[in-house]
Amino acid sequence: MSYQVIARKWRSRSFGELVGQDHITQTLLNALKAGRTPHALLFTGPRGTGKTSSARILAKSLRCPDAVDFTPCNVCTECGDISSGRSVDVIEIDGASNNGVDAIRELRETVGYMPSHGKYKIYIIDEVHMLSGSAFNALLKTLEEPPEHVIFVMATTEVQKIPTTILSRCQRFDFRRIPARLIAEHLKLITSKEKLEADEDALWLLARQGDGSMRDSQSLLEQVISFSDGRITLAKVTEVLGLTDRMLIIKTVKALIERDAAIIVNCIEDLYNSGYDPAIFAKDLLEELRNLVLIKVVEKDTSSAVDLSDEEIEHLRKLSAQLGQEDIHLLFDMALKGTQDLLRAQDTRVVLEMLLLRMTAAPRIKDLANFRSSSAVSPSATTTVAPQVEEKKITLSSHPSADKWLELVNKIKSVNSMMGAKLDHLKFVDLKDQSILLSIPDQYKFLTDQVNDAEFQKKVTNYMNTFWGKTYKIELVEKTVAKKEKAVTAHELVKKREAADQKNLEKDIEKHPLVKSLNQHFDTELTSIKERS
Repeated sequence: MSYQVIARKWRSRSFGELVGQDHITQTLLNALKAGRTPHALLFTGPRGTGKTSSARILAKSLRCPDAVDFTPCNVCTECGDISSGRSVDVIEIDGASNNGVDAIRELRETVGYMPSHGKYKIYIIDEVHMLSGSAFNALLKTLEEPPEHVIFVMATTEVQKIPTTILSRCQRFDFRRIPARLIAEHLKLITSKEKLEADEDALWLLARQGDGSMRDSQSLLEQVISFSDGRITLAKVTEVLGLTDRMLIIKTVKALIERDAAIIVNCIEDLYNSGYDPAIFAKDLLEELRNLVLIKVVEKDTSSAVDLSDEEIEHLRKLSAQLGQEDIHLLFDMALKGTQDLLRAQDTRVVLEMLLLRMTAAPRIKDLANFRSSSAVSPSATTTVAPQVEEKKITLSSHPSADKWLELVNKIKSVNSMMGAKLDHLKFVDLKDQSILLSIPDQYKFLTDQVNDAEFQKKVTNYMNTFWGKTYKIELVEKTVAKKEKAVTAHELVKKREAADQKNLEKDIEKHPLVKSLNQHFDTELTSIKERS
């Protein structure tokens, strides 16, 4: 007999052997036992997760004469014919090569015939999304009301391409990516049955490279078996698949956490001496930092968050204890940006070196958290910063008395908000002799009569006498005079003062050593300042 590849030899033959799809196997078994088998089923999900295998298992469960509780015997002729695709009553159709309307018309003509033996005739349409629009339309009526002896099972990796008219006539089953832990356990079973020696970390690496696909992982295992002369080790898997050495990734992450630039340089040297692709290394580094964050966040049931062995999870847990969650996020963001730069770089070694050294020199978040206690925005420093801002404040207006007017308006607003609001939008022109010269902006012309009102002026005079100890007469001047004198409202003065205070505060912050360090290592920009509670 000719050699049979592992992916075919170890294909699941019963629902109990199907890996990682318990939600589907349980549903189908319950439906079979209750006699509620759907006449049309749609299996959708990523490649290599067991869709076609499940379709064949379902066919064997319904047609095997020796099945016990719908578990096929996998010994009888019927089971053998279905597994090999020879059964005349289980018709497998490739949707990619039979995607025309003529193929569906031929199918419609044959569904009326009874099975040669047994109760059911089963049609398995693989890659059903490849059917043309007219082929789908031709299938509609038959799919909705097939003969009692016919069951349709359709499989696809791209369910979004299937018309909703087809979806509404099927019972849908979504296959999930298989966790690396389950794939590694299944590969261990295969190597044990095949009498092969394999290290557990090597099988874990194969499982991760399968990206949730059992078939892909089995194909990679076959490739490594052909390369290995005896025992399957992590080094051999890394070499034959052109991957980054796992220990080099862990060593690099440890050096980044400890901010050890010397070890980082050694890691880069080892990387290039080994001939690893820098882009693959950067991708693996991103994934390791992502695992580090999840392990830091998830305290219980970590295995459900990351697909790693228990030993690796424990190792990363010890590393994550040395950093805060924000520190790991910072490293991840730097690595993500650096990876994008790496894809556009001509000299990938230089870019990778600078990226890792920049990550090593990055300040820790806890140091930045202490910034408040030593910077100009801290409560203890506000008394020293405020006088500096106050000294520059007199340049905000063209006339020194404008600040005096602003103080008066603020005091009036504190006791009479309505009057204060009106005065707030009057432009201060000058203070001459016993008169305060004011101007009314065009948008507030409606205030003219109110300001000229004797009662209004009397109240303002009383406030002046209370807060200044002397009184002035309010006089309104023309717009041209106000423009010439560069008149300004109290509201505008407040805005200018706040802007000046903010500018001075930003200058003080930018002079701080930690901020200078950030600007040196990152392309940063001060966008806002917030007071921490």
